[in-house]
Amino acid sequence: MKKGLIIIFCLIGGYAFGQGKWEQKFEQLGTMLPSPNTYRTASGAPGVEYWQNQADYDMVVELDDASQSITGSETITYYNNSPDPLSYLWVQLDQNMRAPDSDTPLIRPTGMSDSIAGKTLQAISRSGDYVGGFKISKVANADGSSLDYSIVKTMMRVELPKVMNTGDQFSFQIDWSYNINDRMLDGGRSGYEYFPKDGNYNYTIAQFYPRMAVYDDKEGWQNKQFLGRGEFAVPFGDFNMKITVPADFIVGASGELQNASEVLTSKELERFNKSKSTFDKPVIIVTQKEAEAKEKKPVRNQKKTWEFKADMVRDVAFAASRKYIWDAMAVDINGKTPLAMSYYSKEGNPLWEQESTVAVANTLRTYSKHTIDYPYPVAISVHAASIGMEYPMICFNFGRPNEDGTYSATTKWRMIGVIVHEVGHNFFPMIINSDERQWTWMDEGLNTFVQSLCHREFYPDMPLRRGTASSIVNYMKGDKEGIRPIMTNSEQILQFGNNAYAKPAAALSILRETIMGPELFDYAFKTYSERWAFKHPSPADFFRSMEDASAIDLDWFWRGWFYTTDNVDVAVDNVKWYRMQTDNQQFENRATAKNAKINGGGEAQKATNFEEAAETFTFTSTSDRAYREFKNKVDDEAIKRANADKNFYEITFKNVGGLVTPLIIEWTYEDGSKEKEYLPAEIWRLNEEEVTKVFAKDKQVVNIVLDPDKETADTELSDNVFPRADMTSRFDQFKSQK
Repeated sequence: MKKGLIIIFCLIGGYAFGQGKWEQKFEQLGTMLPSPNTYRTASGAPGVEYWQNQADYDMVVELDDASQSITGSETITYYNNSPDPLSYLWVQLDQNMRAPDSDTPLIRPTGMSDSIAGKTLQAISRSGDYVGGFKISKVANADGSSLDYSIVKTMMRVELPKVMNTGDQFSFQIDWSYNINDRMLDGGRSGYEYFPKDGNYNYTIAQFYPRMAVYDDKEGWQNKQFLGRGEFAVPFGDFNMKITVPADFIVGASGELQNASEVLTSKELERFNKSKSTFDKPVIIVTQKEAEAKEKKPVRNQKKTWEFKADMVRDVAFAASRKYIWDAMAVDINGKTPLAMSYYSKEGNPLWEQESTVAVANTLRTYSKHTIDYPYPVAISVHAASIGMEYPMICFNFGRPNEDGTYSATTKWRMIGVIVHEVGHNFFPMIINSDERQWTWMDEGLNTFVQSLCHREFYPDMPLRRGTASSIVNYMKGDKEGIRPIMTNSEQILQFGNNAYAKPAAALSILRETIMGPELFDYAFKTYSERWAFKHPSPADFFRSMEDASAIDLDWFWRGWFYTTDNVDVAVDNVKWYRMQTDNQQFENRATAKNAKINGGGEAQKATNFEEAAETFTFTSTSDRAYREFKNKVDDEAIKRANADKNFYEITFKNVGGLVTPLIIEWTYEDGSKEKEYLPAEIWRLNEEEVTKVFAKDKQVVNIVLDPDKETADTELSDNVFPRADMTSRFDQFKSQK
């Protein structure tokens, strides 16, 4: 008997795990997610013993405008809040991605063609004269004694003189330098842009200092090398930063300027202070005329040092140039008044003066409403060619008008779009600090989704490229060989923009607008944001928090949208119309032949329209057996009278694409009126490929449309309509090809 039970169990198990029709699309994610513990709970909230380490920095940096290089010295104080003893520390050396021995150019596939542009050929042959990478000149204890260290590509292991136990802190020094890359020639997330007409530079500087890697409860030390695509995993800390530049430079940076009276002229200081209480429009702190004057007569033999302080940030970056126009305005965020600011050269005007800082302010308003109130003192947008890149409180953004100052609507919208997106990154991942090196979608996807909400709120005329159901259709119906699940590591993603930005954003839009509703979704999303602000969330923390705060089981949604490459494609495969046969009614049933077996065998022919009369069914009284032990009975005659004039429509839906989805049905009646009906995705729970449902209607139906407003990203709309000319089942064709 036991042997028989085992065989039956195995057969059922094989059926459940994909050998049969049932693929467990509604199975819980529990076995796929990390087990809850005292650090991360089953609710998705941080546990009672949640911990994270901290790294504070005191750094002095000098930018050499003559040699385009950076030199720096820093003291890092690292706090071990973990329960684990640490015998060494890992430091990230991201600039080593550009070192001569970097793996980055080696892992990039290349190919030859009949013609190759010079810039491309230089990248293939690596024939440029730029030499990148950190030059580490000192790693020392706080007392100046040397520490042993080993450099492993973009990581550096620092040996501790003694083990760091829970609660210990350790301070050490690093001195370094590197050559700044020319972004036009070498690309990159930071670097410089040269302007040959006036001989000046725009520096957008990031990943410019050795910085601590994350040590956490999920992975231990973050040990994935920086290859260029997967971004960053960085612990929070407090920064004091001194940046020395030529005396005529303007500097914008992560953090609050500490010595404005020392580095600004009296006019600039007056305007800067005025901007702190100006909420209606930006105040110009450095005018275009003043910036152009500095371009023509640069000061090259004098220096100034700008001081910034940034608390509870995971990183810092800065921008510097004598070319900068600078404007700022205050933003009211529930009583807090951070400064929205922009730095841009004359090449960005008039567009940047008109739009950039306003876009920064609008972003802070929308994101604060949907996540947490913006906590930092400034939010900065810097004009830089052909880039969109984010850091705490500062980001670098493209968008350049023509030389005569004219610009197209496309240029304007793309510039506003990138500014909203990059400023929005202050929230994801700068505050809600996910591991970008591992899961790109947790910052890019979530951010793109909230970006779409900002566009809807402040820029309703702006074309939405991402963050809607319809925008993801072409990608979802593409060749599956070129698609990978959202839950794929950053370095292995195919179609990066679609996978990590567009698909997660569209999925969350569908979840908000169609499945959960805005009110419930917004509550859950804000709960997740509040729980994990200034912490390190994982995908499981997001999935669990969204369900915990909404009381909606969404495992089927995460499974389908995030763990598979299935797409939504539901077909209205067959429709049958019925009415009740009554004693005083005779129905001419021309449809019977269409739905009966043809010539005594074969499949029933499917209906093609509503032109024939309805099929009829006979009403019968409820059997005594149906009542079981109950003593009372239903009033069959009353039920018969109530349904005598109703129309019953039996619809068969086929799941061609594989991704389960709610069914949204629009009915059009004989009198021209319309009605929408919504069936939850759980309609597929017992059969994931086909479901039949009967609908009772008072009016006679003349047309049925599935997903009439394109809310579900259905990739094939031709089979969403009944009647239609060709009712051949694409589902049958699909099955024959599998």
